[in-house]
Amino acid sequence: MKISILTFIYIVLLAPALPAAKHPAMQANIYPPAKIEWKAGPPSLPPGAQIAVLEGDPTKEGMFVMRIRVPNGYHIPAHTHPKPERVTIIQGTFKLAMGENPKVADAQILPVGTFGVWPAGMVHAVWIEGETIVQLHGMGPWVINYVNPADDPRNKSGGQK
Repeated sequence: MKISILTFIYIVLLAPALPAAKHPAMQANIYPPAKIEWKAGPPSLPPGAQIAVLEGDPTKEGMFVMRIRVPNGYHIPAHTHPKPERVTIIQGTFKLAMGENPKVADAQILPVGTFGVWPAGMVHAVWIEGETIVQLHGMGPWVINYVNPADDPRNKSGGQK
């Protein structure tokens, strides 16, 4: 293989002197439980929820990961989501009932470590025993639509819209 004298000079003399291309710094984002920053939950959830957004922005288009922490006795009435919901139970007892009229008596108990995916538009309700933390991940925006508008905390007197 023949190379020109100019190519040879570039390779041997000039290329090593050129500054290296800058690459964005690679950094891992690690969230040990004690370092997670919890904030008040969105107005679309009943009072008492706290959230921690770990990646992305659940209010915008694109991938997100967030955790929701709720107290003992917490309940989310019958609702749907316009996109599939992916949930991992991190702590506590999560009871999930599905169908047009979900009742706690029909709820499945999802123990710690359970992962579940339910389709967009599926009616479901949640009841909690003990302080519970769940991790949601998926494509935003994350939206909750209550079957009965009277159950929507945004419609309650004094609620935020």
